[in-house]
Amino acid sequence: MPELFLQSNIQTFLPLLLAFVLGALLGLERELSGKAAGLRTYALVALGAALFALVAKESFLQLAAEQGTRLDLGNVIAAIAVGLGFLGAGLIVRHETNIWGLTSAAGVWATGAIGVSVGLGFYSTAVFATILVLFVFSVLRMFEKEVIHRGK
Repeated sequence: MPELFLQSNIQTFLPLLLAFVLGALLGLERELSGKAAGLRTYALVALGAALFALVAKESFLQLAAEQGTRLDLGNVIAAIAVGLGFLGAGLIVRHETNIWGLTSAAGVWATGAIGVSVGLGFYSTAVFATILVLFVFSVLRMFEKEVIHRGK
């Protein structure tokens, strides 16, 4: 019985696992950098976005087969993007002329897009996007400190 369960759901479980791992990689970098949104937040954002996309895609495909309706995931993707925007807004702190958390907010938003990519089956795109986000978090941060903000 467990083997049959696993075999019948492997196409669902593996994408969710991939989204979780990609989100966790981004969250680990944030965690090691001492940011408020870290490992668990990023892993959950990617996993949740992938789950929404995967369920929407499978539901639409099933409806299309049963009722002949057309597949349109645009509204689902837009809703995920807006929801992640609200989550990201909660990470932004403003005090007088200083603003903190913009990169974390953008990172959460990008992580959601990575999750959606996995949920819709764009695995290599999601992996490449994760590499680019890691580049932003680490290499561009060092560049900012060493080149742009040197002496400030």
